Amino acid sequence: MFNPSREQARQFFFDTWRKYRQQEMLSPMEDMALEVILLHPEYHAMLDDPERYQDKDYLPEMGNTNPFLHMSMHIAIKEQLSIDQPVGIRKRFERLLKLTRDEHAAMHEVMECLAEMIWQAQRNQSAFDASIYFECLDRRGN
Repeated sequence: MFNPSREQARQFFFDTWRKYRQQEMLSPMEDMALEVILLHPEYHAMLDDPERYQDKDYLPEMGNTNPFLHMSMHIAIKEQLSIDQPVGIRKRFERLLKLTRDEHAAMHEVMECLAEMIWQAQRNQSAFDASIYFECLDRRGN
């Protein structure tokens, strides 16, 4: 899933959930996705109904959280932590984990900062800037 389309990314979550429920073998990437899915029981009914949710739009101005984006960001952060990229992310995560004493809460803190960095890059039409990411994480970790 290097650069999947919206449909492919969503189908990945639907397929992972279906395979888990049918006790089929999962790939390592699906195992990672399943960990995230299991942390979010509020999404399970949605994942049971791909026909209804495959094309659903989640508009922030309507107060809707996009569950697919949320789960994808969890996976992106897990991958960043696994290889410490950008360098220093793992150390900052550990600091947040000590403060929150809850891995899921610490992940959500990181997610807020990742979203801020992405928003800044989109707004400025620039590349991702790890310094923005780290400044946000450092503010939250103090």
